[in-house]
Amino acid sequence: MQTFTTRPELLGTVGMVASTHWLASATGMSVLERGGNAFDAAVATGLVLHVVEPHLNGVGGDLPALGHDARTGRTFVVCGQGVSPAAATAQACTALGIEDIPGTGLLPATVPGAFGAWLLMLSRYGTMRLREVAEPAIGYARNGYPLVAQAAATIAGVAPIFTEHWTSSAEIYLPGGRAPGPRQRFANPRLADTLDRLVTEGEAAGPGREQQIEGARRAFYSGFVAEAIDAFCATEQVDGSVVGPPGVDGHSRHCGLLTGADLDTWRATEEAPLAVDFAGHQVVKTGPWGQGPVLLQQLAMLQAAGVDRLAPGSADLVHLVVEVAKLAFADREAFYGDPDHVQVPVAALLSRRYAAERAALVGSVADRTLRPGSPGGSSPRLAVRVQQAMVDGGPWPDGLASPGQGEPTVARGDTCHLDVVDQWGNVVAATPSGGWLQSSPVVPGLGFSLGTRGQMFWVEQGLSSSIGPRRRPRTTLSPGMVLREGKPYLAFGTPGGDQQDQWVVPFLVNHLVHGTDLQAAIDAPSWHSTHWPSSFAPRVAEPAGVRAEDRLGQQVLNDLAGRGHRVSAAPAWSLGRISAAGIRADGMLMAAANPRGMQGYAVGR
Repeated sequence: MQTFTTRPELLGTVGMVASTHWLASATGMSVLERGGNAFDAAVATGLVLHVVEPHLNGVGGDLPALGHDARTGRTFVVCGQGVSPAAATAQACTALGIEDIPGTGLLPATVPGAFGAWLLMLSRYGTMRLREVAEPAIGYARNGYPLVAQAAATIAGVAPIFTEHWTSSAEIYLPGGRAPGPRQRFANPRLADTLDRLVTEGEAAGPGREQQIEGARRAFYSGFVAEAIDAFCATEQVDGSVVGPPGVDGHSRHCGLLTGADLDTWRATEEAPLAVDFAGHQVVKTGPWGQGPVLLQQLAMLQAAGVDRLAPGSADLVHLVVEVAKLAFADREAFYGDPDHVQVPVAALLSRRYAAERAALVGSVADRTLRPGSPGGSSPRLAVRVQQAMVDGGPWPDGLASPGQGEPTVARGDTCHLDVVDQWGNVVAATPSGGWLQSSPVVPGLGFSLGTRGQMFWVEQGLSSSIGPRRRPRTTLSPGMVLREGKPYLAFGTPGGDQQDQWVVPFLVNHLVHGTDLQAAIDAPSWHSTHWPSSFAPRVAEPAGVRAEDRLGQQVLNDLAGRGHRVSAAPAWSLGRISAAGIRADGMLMAAANPRGMQGYAVGR
């Protein structure tokens, strides 16, 4: 049992906020101190994250959130995953010579969903006015904040692209023509102007709180923001296309497919979550338009396999968790997609019977194939490229993506996460991401970039995640919540792309099965598989690959290698960005945050 933790598990009675940046966490707590509830605090926290972590998320990105409303006892999902443009068809891609949607530029842009999701949450469940929760973000954007080292390194890495091609980004991120240094005071006054104008136009809509929130939403999705995005997407910008005629400088350029009409017709939505029972609790996730159900499948299989009998951090545990992950993520590849457009056999995927059938496939050595199942008799469908590589043993991309492209945890970026609980029993878990400064040029006049989540679509048709008009891409963003006897117990999550629903598995096993406190469960050594194709361009895969923190110990790593895993030792304290906040059975509030990366923090009292 771990006896030392990097920080204490926080306990208190007033409120708790945990996030991936200390300024955001402190902002959220200040809202709770002023009498706001968890939903008010979450919106304020999220807007600050958009400002202070521009390499990890932005106003032009996307957002799934889980909430629990103490007044009604309801647990719900807020979907801020913007859809593909109406013009996003396979024919449009092939006409441009595009076989694989790039990870950078304007072509993979989807409707920015994060801002609409925050407004929906604030309007339905919050108590404060938009200006009250937006002022901290506006202040940091206008007056400056300390730029974290990772952000400075990201900007430096893509500075040549900014200087030569994405000049609107250079104007923001290369002040004086130079990349800013770590912890330098950095401001984005254009973003401040955009946020302030959104609030001001909202206030002009009327005196009521909800009127003003709706006015700001219209200003974004039907007003000046949509107009600026529409005009910019009509221009050709350098992107990461690897198929198609390059320009004279060797770079491909394409306009975006996104239009103002796409923004005007979209709204954030609310829906019911999915859940499975695990270790005496109910774990709650988003629908299959996200990868959330892949965690639920893993937990159901682990329960069926008797995970409670395995020691924390042991080779037996790591082997079981990795092999179960391969099975769950194979199903993700074959079945997950936007349920508004494709049939996803969710009930069968999450059934106990199917979990037991799948868990029985785990052998004593590492499997090197991709093995989707047939839940409820459904036939799996994998992309031709995946079949050739992962099933037939053909070649597959292996290695790091180029700057600005690829799964953002690898390509000098990531995602954000926040968890909030208040004294009234309201709980929020949210994972804002997308709109990374390194993956798409800044929209002139707005100060933020568009998201590139469209890279997760396949151009090949007939798949669960094939490209099509106004579809939600199968996002990796995956906040989580745990209920105990129907009441909220824990909000949790992490950045990390395809790793999000892997890193939280040992965390939940440590906490829910073995009883370690939140901070000890977060601090424990972590690992993940790189076996299946990445969700991000260029869809890198390493069959049987396992990345594990060396703190697991050389004996464990050697044991795993002996079972056929391609083990790569990661430095200590390098895998995972988990934070969590919750409510104990006695009503005491609790929270913890990840020390890795040296910027996440939990606050509360």
